[in-house]
Amino acid sequence: MSDSIPRRPHRLRRTALALTAAAALAAFGAAGTSVARPTHAGRTTHTGRTTHAGRTTHAAGVTVHVIEHAITDTEIPTGGGKDVKGNILTFDNPVYNAANTKPVGHDEGFCTRVDPKLGVFECLWTTFLRGGQITVQGPFYDTRNSVLSITGGTGAYRRARGQMRLLSRNGGKAYDFIFQLS
Repeated sequence: MSDSIPRRPHRLRRTALALTAAAALAAFGAAGTSVARPTHAGRTTHTGRTTHAGRTTHAAGVTVHVIEHAITDTEIPTGGGKDVKGNILTFDNPVYNAANTKPVGHDEGFCTRVDPKLGVFECLWTTFLRGGQITVQGPFYDTRNSVLSITGGTGAYRRARGQMRLLSRNGGKAYDFIFQLS
């Protein structure tokens, strides 16, 4: 008898290697699937080819571009009057595709006025699309565009991270939401 540890038969090692490779491919495929799922918004690949989904694919991730129609924004005074520190702005607005021709979802959220003199709100909202939800948090400025953090998502966006560029349209009557997922 030998004191050495017996080696596994080659068949078991090949099976273990095959299972490991299959698991790695499944994980890669699952990550790719979440990127490839369609939304209502519209899709363009990094080569510039337009597809049916509504996202732009980049080497680092996916861009989802939708347009919010800001029709329900309501400021709620917290006791100090209109446009004072601490006031809450609430909204539940329709969201359209990047061409601004077709409703593709809605958003809902709130912003707290943190500095009226500088025109700054701190905001938190969720955008609901066919494939799932994307949640963001960050600044909103009265007189300039901003970038917010993507804090998470559900469904096709369950691993969502990155940033959202917020661009004003028509004097604040609409906004481009450009989610840059990483």
